[in-house]
Amino acid sequence: MASVHLQSSTGYVQQIQARSHQLQADEPLDNGGTDSGPAPYELLLAGLAACTSLTLRMYADRKQWELGLIDVRLRFSRDEQGRERIDRTVAFGASLSPEQIGRLGEICEKTPVTKTIRQGTEILTTLNPARLEPHA
Repeated sequence: MASVHLQSSTGYVQQIQARSHQLQADEPLDNGGTDSGPAPYELLLAGLAACTSLTLRMYADRKQWELGLIDVRLRFSRDEQGRERIDRTVAFGASLSPEQIGRLGEICEKTPVTKTIRQGTEILTTLNPARLEPHA
């Protein structure tokens, strides 16, 4: 369904390829990186924000609702007990009825990336002892 390829030769800068798109990730200066790209949690939040906005836009288009600008803001935090949380705020440029706002809130909770994060997707890791050839 989706895949990425990452290679890292030195330091914390990560070169990521997603289909024909090139991305870069890094750590902030205060965490030893060069701040040349978003940090991993920022990329996670970016995926959730993009999925939220795309899903809302697709739904609104089917309903022929004008949303105007969609503004999605996310914040990841961890409390003293180690519990993690994402706060999501969504705003729209167009005036919407309370019923429309309520339905869009329900749609936010049903976006594919929201569901993936909430259910806790299994991750299977394989370490390959052989040297891999560089990605073309």
